[in-house]
Amino acid sequence: MTQLAKERSDVCLLSGDIGNRMFDHYKEVAPTRFLNCGIAEANMMSMAAGMALSGLRPVVYTITPFTTTRCLEQIRTGIAYHEAPVVIVGTGSGLSYAELGATHHSLEDLAILRSIPNLQVCAPTDSLELEAQLREAISEGKPTYIRIGKKGEPDLLTDHASLGIGKAHFLKKGGKVLLLGIGPILSEALQARTMLEKQDIQLAVASMGSIKPVDNEFLQQCVAEGYSHWISLEEHHRTGGLGSTLLEWFSEQQINTIKLTRMGVVDHFVHKLGAQEYVRESEGIDATSIVNLVQSL
Repeated sequence: MTQLAKERSDVCLLSGDIGNRMFDHYKEVAPTRFLNCGIAEANMMSMAAGMALSGLRPVVYTITPFTTTRCLEQIRTGIAYHEAPVVIVGTGSGLSYAELGATHHSLEDLAILRSIPNLQVCAPTDSLELEAQLREAISEGKPTYIRIGKKGEPDLLTDHASLGIGKAHFLKKGGKVLLLGIGPILSEALQARTMLEKQDIQLAVASMGSIKPVDNEFLQQCVAEGYSHWISLEEHHRTGGLGSTLLEWFSEQQINTIKLTRMGVVDHFVHKLGAQEYVRESEGIDATSIVNLVQSL
């Protein structure tokens, strides 16, 4: 954001009372283009819509539930309906804030926001993909939602030049089973692949990057390469996210030769408290759970 503020005089940053010290460098570059909107996220979203319709390129940033479901009407009517060029960033998505309980989980956001017209829905795997998607969203001026992790997730994608919205990538190829994931949880898939290799089992792993738009050409390539069983992996409810998107794609393409198993949180509120790794394990979306599933297949 600091670099974008240097490059473009229309880039603005709106924060919902979070991480203000992390924006110190940005504020040195663009002090008049940073607004701490406090815990008034619906107002913040309406402000961003108005700024966008006035020729600016606002980026809205706060914890995912508070930049999505708390201000859903403002996203739908103020931004998407008017095709206002706002980028909405939800930080700490999925179970990143697992120790704070269900109010801070975001396991419904993909399902809800991908149903809204005109809105791109992204979940970058790492910081490299995030940067590419952010630049593209601001450059093209399309309403865009980007869900990210909390902090410290490893960079998993190396080909920075080919990253962007609606672009999927293989991380690893091989075997008959293909895991398609979205977001930082793909680190669990790569760990599972390493564990499976010790048992002479190959697992192909791919990053989708976004589910609206979905990379139709990449999915057709996966079909052509003959993977007989697909697994979808997401730090989100099984309902309405990546797994549901793939099922819809199969239906639209009239593909009935591939089996799909969806890995995600089942349809319930998660009451367990603890580290993200602990809750991922308890919800069956960690590396060991992936290994067990692949073995059973």
